[in-house]
Amino acid sequence: MTRDDALALDAADPLAPLRGQFHIPEGLIYLDGNSLGVLPRATAARVQQVVQQEWGEGLIRSWNSAGWMNLPARVGDKIARLVGAEPGTLVVADSTSVNLFKVLAAALLMAKEDAPTRRTIVSERSNFPTDLYIAESLARQHGFELVLVEPEGIPAALDEHCAVLMLTHVNYRTGRMHDMAAVTAAAHAAGARVIWDLAHSAGAVPVDLKGANADFAVGCGYKYLNGGPGAPAFVWAHPRHVGRFWQPLAGWIGQAAPFEFTPGYRPAPGIARYQCGTPAVLSLAALECGVDTVLAAEPLGGMSALRAKSLALTRLFAERVRATCPGLALASPEVDAERGSQVCFSHPEIGYPVVQALIARGVIGDFRAPDILRFGFTPLYLRFVDAFDAAEHLRAVIEREEWRRPEFNQRRAVT
Repeated sequence: MTRDDALALDAADPLAPLRGQFHIPEGLIYLDGNSLGVLPRATAARVQQVVQQEWGEGLIRSWNSAGWMNLPARVGDKIARLVGAEPGTLVVADSTSVNLFKVLAAALLMAKEDAPTRRTIVSERSNFPTDLYIAESLARQHGFELVLVEPEGIPAALDEHCAVLMLTHVNYRTGRMHDMAAVTAAAHAAGARVIWDLAHSAGAVPVDLKGANADFAVGCGYKYLNGGPGAPAFVWAHPRHVGRFWQPLAGWIGQAAPFEFTPGYRPAPGIARYQCGTPAVLSLAALECGVDTVLAAEPLGGMSALRAKSLALTRLFAERVRATCPGLALASPEVDAERGSQVCFSHPEIGYPVVQALIARGVIGDFRAPDILRFGFTPLYLRFVDAFDAAEHLRAVIEREEWRRPEFNQRRAVT
């Protein structure tokens, strides 16, 4: 493929107008939407409206008049459309880590009641660390064991001891994507329940939680949902589970009647009980703008169209890099069906400085220790020419050994 071929693909792209929803600095190729999505153009005005009018003028009245109290459910229903959940079954609250704590605690309580001999939580060794830390903490509290395996070891780990299988749908390091329906079915056949972390899935790849018969799911709002740094996360529980137990963080917003101010806790019906404290109104307003940018693709084919473009972008980038940078090893799956919306390469020595040299050229990816160069492709705003040019910049950084410059070898706090 030539650069002119990439430009021709952009000219024929039916999703191209969606790029206009975003503020993208001139000359920047942003391949880090899998870590922090770019700023939607609507967000600043919306947040300003909340600050100046709803907070500034309406003050506390805006909990009613502006619908602040309904934001977790309203934004949750919008996200539900992207992940195959029914209205009223997904709510926005807290962080991904906190929500994972809630649903994993609930799943362990179910296991104690339904199958007390099952005492293991199974997860991937390369799962995102916060998921493993939460699982380790809860395993200690409840008398369970956390068992870590490689992806190919998951079937064997689904034995008579497994209570919960906890997986991230798209691996944060490699972009490898699980077959949600098949894995969930295998876990259920073995007598285990499944928790899915959709941090690298929601807004990037088609997800069908209800169709896959999943048990629980969590996900974040600041990656492909473009909700801004630290945006609230979301939590979903299958309707067959949601009413069985209190979630462990029984807060006043998750109470059935929070403004009765009674000392005894009565959990709210349905997914509302998975809320805890007061909704973060400013962050929710920003997140809603981000979710709306993804929903804008619905008339153009929705998640299926975004997925098709994502695969084309990642395929183009991977092929160009493999052809021009033989020293980098592809760490992501070559098979389209197994790859999320990112492409990762590895190098045992120079991964970090190469990424820093790329950033200095205006191509933003990131590095994940010990050796992963990670590039996320958000089809809402990335063009085929961006993928082509990014690969060319990467080739130049390596051929010219720009990565050797001292400033690119100094580790920063955030990589």
